[in-house]
Amino acid sequence: MYTLFSQLRRGFGENVRFALLAVRAHKLRAFLTVLGIVVGVATVIAMVSIVTGFNNNMIRNFQSFGATLVQFQKYEARFGGGHRPLEEHARKDLTYEDAMALKASIPEMRAVSPERYLWNTDIHVRYRGSETTSPVVVGATPDYSLANNHFVGYGRFLTETDVEHASTVTVLGEDTRQALFGMEDPLDKWVDVNGTQYRVIGIFDKKGKMFGHSNDDFVLIPFTAFDRQFPYIKSSGGDTIHIATVPYRADQVDTIIEKGRTVLRARRHVPFDKPDDFAIFTPDKMIESFQGITRGITMGMVFIALVSLLIGGVGVMNIMLVSVTERTREIGVRKAVGAFRRDIVMQFLTEATTLSILGGAIGVFIGYAVPALVKRVFDALPAETPFWSVLVGLLVSLSVGIFFGLYPAVKASRLDPIEALRYE
Repeated sequence: MYTLFSQLRRGFGENVRFALLAVRAHKLRAFLTVLGIVVGVATVIAMVSIVTGFNNNMIRNFQSFGATLVQFQKYEARFGGGHRPLEEHARKDLTYEDAMALKASIPEMRAVSPERYLWNTDIHVRYRGSETTSPVVVGATPDYSLANNHFVGYGRFLTETDVEHASTVTVLGEDTRQALFGMEDPLDKWVDVNGTQYRVIGIFDKKGKMFGHSNDDFVLIPFTAFDRQFPYIKSSGGDTIHIATVPYRADQVDTIIEKGRTVLRARRHVPFDKPDDFAIFTPDKMIESFQGITRGITMGMVFIALVSLLIGGVGVMNIMLVSVTERTREIGVRKAVGAFRRDIVMQFLTEATTLSILGGAIGVFIGYAVPALVKRVFDALPAETPFWSVLVGLLVSLSVGIFFGLYPAVKASRLDPIEALRYE
């Protein structure tokens, strides 16, 4: 048994050595042969890296808002632009009174946060000589922190008194603080928000970016102060209010969804046989929606990769058939001195798989390097290369070599030694 194993090992080693010599003798031909495999494997790994990075980053970002967040809003949450259906535009706005009804009617809700937003408009936030025009202005209540899993790092948050009296106080996101104050302590300083002075009472913990958009560039003020300064938002008929809620326990999420749906349908007089005229957002739903998009992208990229691998496999088969023809006399000599058919098969199959694995190794390197480079250059484009994708790339390239190299190897083994020796 040991002798047989040693012979097989020596035979395999010799076949690999001959295969590498053949590649070295025809470098350009070998590279062009495996180019399709390189492209296919690199595409698979790069695609997996980028999609995995997007998925993981998206999951982390949504879960940063709280895994138990349930948000009621006018429009359906979705990715991408385009026009919304007329049915969504025709919906009535959710109101502050809706939020208070949810809080009063559903004891399982730990926090209910009605929120208004002012974004994509002419915003000017100033402090002395510094100014920023990028923040989102948020109108909120004391429940905002619990509902959105976003807490004050230093200073304090809004109180019921602030909301009741429409106090001119603000809590800033970290990016806004940095733009206005730099190294200066912002607490108890006054900032100008479109002409109205607000006293800074707190700074939020840093939350990071989501799809390239900062979650730390905003100015949060009391809900009532927001309505007083920006009354046209309330009366514009747009997407005017979001109601973020969280339960006391994770197992109560479904309960507050169903009870919240019942309360809002009753308040909005939705007939029993009609669908909801409002949307319910949860992180799980958004994750599922996003992953549906990435699955479609993945399928498209996999198809491209398969085409590239098919082209690469055909190239390997073609070059191996040429090699069989070029080495017909060599095959005849080997068979004449006692080589078995399996020896000839292993020789050419090893050469084909060596070519494919070399192509796969180059593809793995490129597939790993490209996402890493993209991540370094474009911070908003996350990429994570799972180790299993590298193994799959190498396994696929090996499989291509075996599948497309088998026919030329078998053809070589079936050559008649006498006819092969006569071949010129």
